[in-house]
Amino acid sequence: MEGQSVEELLAKAERDEAEKLQRITVHKELELEFDLGNLLASDRNPPTGLRHAGPTREAELKALARDNTQLLINQLWQLPTERVEEALVARLPEPSTRLPREKPVPRPRPLTRWQQFARLKGIRPKKKTNLVWDEVSGQWRRRWGYQRARDDTKEWLIEVPGNADPMEDQFAKRIQAKKERVAKNELNRLRNLARAHKMQLPSAAGMHPTGHQSKEELGRAMQVAKVSTASVGRFQERLPKEKAPRGSGKKRKFQPLFGDFAAERKSQLEMLRVMNSKKPQLDITRATNKQMREEDQEEAAKRRKMSQKGKRKGGRQGPGGKRKGGTPSQGGKRKGGLGGKMNSGPPGLSGKRKGGQHQGGKRRK
Repeated sequence: MEGQSVEELLAKAERDEAEKLQRITVHKELELEFDLGNLLASDRNPPTGLRHAGPTREAELKALARDNTQLLINQLWQLPTERVEEALVARLPEPSTRLPREKPVPRPRPLTRWQQFARLKGIRPKKKTNLVWDEVSGQWRRRWGYQRARDDTKEWLIEVPGNADPMEDQFAKRIQAKKERVAKNELNRLRNLARAHKMQLPSAAGMHPTGHQSKEELGRAMQVAKVSTASVGRFQERLPKEKAPRGSGKKRKFQPLFGDFAAERKSQLEMLRVMNSKKPQLDITRATNKQMREEDQEEAAKRRKMSQKGKRKGGRQGPGGKRKGGTPSQGGKRKGGLGGKMNSGPPGLSGKRKGGQHQGGKRRK
């Protein structure tokens, strides 16, 4: 029994070894095309077994994928290897298959204002070395950054200029100047980004740095400056004839999202009552005011129309009113001549007059 058991164990081990070798070794009619740089294997063999697989098609697909993966792994084991941190790593060759890009090709970065100016003037950038000689320390140091040459922040004594205030803190002035330079560089960077993305960067007070501002721009800048206080311009003094700025009305107040449930319930019930009521609500005061306003507008339109008619009639009489003598074209009432008292029509043809010759009216005997 013991001998048979040993023989069975040996036979079983041989079968397992054969199965392992069979799993590693895969036979194909056409060799696969490998691109080890992309870990790609292309199988050109026609899938004839899948056409008649029937219900076992899923199993056939899994077996085919397993065989092709085994062939790819066999090719990887033939590559030169090296050990990195107790791990065996294979060196992949350069990929031979050109794969499509996941994202579009990046566009060229737009030029900044200085780069545009340099290109226009033909200025070429000069290559500067990173290290310069520091005469104070007698060493080669970096041009910028930490432990740079001629570092003025390490000075413990600063000479006060002749035209400066002797009581002014030169250290604080130097720190403030550096902060202003950093802020200016950041502003220029943001402007370049806005120009690259074709965006308009709004200014703080609505004014341009050109120095030629219009009346509207100055007014807008003044309004922005007035409402820039803690009280939003509520206590700012106004000029004698200054108009109130636009957009300074009362802001709408919204109810809180939570808290006053009774007021919210009351408003919702009032809205439902108005919606369910069949009779429309009539505001008598508002309707009366509207009717009175329409009547006033109609009367004003009639008066305006009558005044225009009176102006046209007065223009026909000429520049004068009633006067004696003169030509009939100047209008008015006069004695003698060719005209007299007239109401309408050309002078000398109708109306009453005393003496002289006339063509219409009553004749004196």
